[in-house]
Amino acid sequence: MSPTVETLRVVTYNIHKGVQGIGPARRLEIHNLGHAVEQLDADIVCLQEVRQVHHRGAFLFTQWPELPQADFLAPEGYEAVYRTNAVTRHGEHGNALLSRWPVLECRHEDMSDHRFEQRGLLHARVQVAQHDIHVIVVHLGLVPASRVRQVAQLRAYIEREIDPAALLVVAGDFNDWGTRVQRAMHAMGLRSADTVRCPTYPSRLPVAQLDQVFARGMQPLSLHVPRGRIWGQMSDHLPLIAEFRLADG
Repeated sequence: MSPTVETLRVVTYNIHKGVQGIGPARRLEIHNLGHAVEQLDADIVCLQEVRQVHHRGAFLFTQWPELPQADFLAPEGYEAVYRTNAVTRHGEHGNALLSRWPVLECRHEDMSDHRFEQRGLLHARVQVAQHDIHVIVVHLGLVPASRVRQVAQLRAYIEREIDPAALLVVAGDFNDWGTRVQRAMHAMGLRSADTVRCPTYPSRLPVAQLDQVFARGMQPLSLHVPRGRIWGQMSDHLPLIAEFRLADG
């Protein structure tokens, strides 16, 4: 008999490519991030600014992992999927998803709005016990007008690729300092436990919730960020932890 799950725990985390600091003070945080992701104990972890390969980073840091960052960060027993958003001089980076549950399929769509920012969405379908759940990981642009167009593209993608009755999670770094994206997601039927304000950026003294987790077909239960000084040292963002109640399958 297959297991039953009543609550889904989803984390979104911009890991800043696993490196913090500027110039000589730059330090590798990917190993600490690996411990952090494991401690979050999530069913699904949505990551942004993840390196697949970066030749300069591997040259600068002797402890640079041999594995791609998504695979390196995946706790034992988790499945990792990754898709590239941006190709750079020394490598590339993109979105990743780590799942405690089987990943049935994975897709990618380019969401770049102009030539100065390469953006994309990662879409995975995950079998969580008796539930078939679609998960979209996004990292939207810095320019407000770009985000408006990217949200419209996201909506079109959902309408085109995902059954209206399907369970859906959309999570990531929305780069929105206000509530415009939140209102747009609500208009798509996606909800979060947004009665609680959970600033995630900048991590050392967070004032804005740039990171969000929305869901359709599930009841939002809670939203929070972890406490403790160490969380402000590993990335410029804090992880956002969301829990949803799943209906009986």
